[in-house]
Amino acid sequence: MTRRPTVLLAPITVTPAKPLTPSHLKGLLWTDVMFRATAQLADVTYRYSHTTYHPTEQTLGFWEFLDRTGGDTDYTTLTEEQIGELYVRYRAEGRRPTAEDLRPYEEAVESGGWVHPASARVLRLWAGHYARLGLHDPGLERHQPPGLGLDETIDRLVSAGTGLDHRDYGGPVYLDATRFGLPLRQIVSPDGRPNYLACALRELLPLVPHYDEVVLLYDRELDPDYQLLQRVLAGPGRTVHRVPVGRVPLDGKITSARHGGWHAYTVDALLRAMGDDHEPAVRRLGMRLYFVATLGPGQAQSFRHDLLRQCLLRAERLLDRSAAAARSDGPPDVPTALARHRRDHTYVDPYRLTSSLLGKKGPAPDRALLSTVYL
Repeated sequence: MTRRPTVLLAPITVTPAKPLTPSHLKGLLWTDVMFRATAQLADVTYRYSHTTYHPTEQTLGFWEFLDRTGGDTDYTTLTEEQIGELYVRYRAEGRRPTAEDLRPYEEAVESGGWVHPASARVLRLWAGHYARLGLHDPGLERHQPPGLGLDETIDRLVSAGTGLDHRDYGGPVYLDATRFGLPLRQIVSPDGRPNYLACALRELLPLVPHYDEVVLLYDRELDPDYQLLQRVLAGPGRTVHRVPVGRVPLDGKITSARHGGWHAYTVDALLRAMGDDHEPAVRRLGMRLYFVATLGPGQAQSFRHDLLRQCLLRAERLLDRSAAAARSDGPPDVPTALARHRRDHTYVDPYRLTSSLLGKKGPAPDRALLSTVYL
């Protein structure tokens, strides 16, 4: 029996401190299509651990801000938008917490997987969105610690010649890929605080040796950091691919969720606007037709409600056609159909696959393929 290739799918996580926006949703849908399609051709592990990234200052600083300014707030009653407004206030405050401020939170995360009630509330709400959108839940609310501690990660990097540790001299830790022509990148501050790259390495360094292929999906604006990750993680018999996914401009502008302005565009708002006019299958396929195929991998097109509605109508027609074809066609060969949308890699390209559904000519899409990948 031929051994199936093994693939590690490792998308960047979204900080559980604000609502999911069109940019977040695009990355999540892109990853979901890749995971479901590639799983028909290989053994795929979808690694998406919030536990791994909680120790970053971005998250711990928000939690410290909430406890310092919010007292005994009952976060179980708040919406994503209300928690997101608190996050906007935190980022606007401009006060950088000290390592001493964050140490109790870091210790609680590392020792027992503690999550602040505000972020726990956000993750619970996101799990509901995942269910409505038909997204595979990789463990939003599970405790999934990384395989390495920070010190062990630094030791591995230094031993491999890809780390510079200046902590003994009161300095930072750097990721060093200068022999590949890439600049030094600080991953731990002089006072011991890791950034998201250090957290990613804690998780990925012990995992990647067990896979033939590693796929990193990330925000296009983080490309320099992911070039570094690709170089550090690649090894004999193992290929590491970078798949950047562009953000979705709102009214022509690409802005971070930390600045607000997302109230009319959150996933919750989009789902409410759809109402109950569409069956779940139509909603799931239509969202993927829009965010994956129509917007594509770039970030030139602003979000448009009218195009999303058109994709929902297109999804309805596609599902009707595929149901009619299923009654007359022979048994489907889903793996062969999916394999056409690969290049020199094992993973299935979400854009090539999904955009193939939009052709006005040709046979109806295979119902089994739609059910396997999109519904």
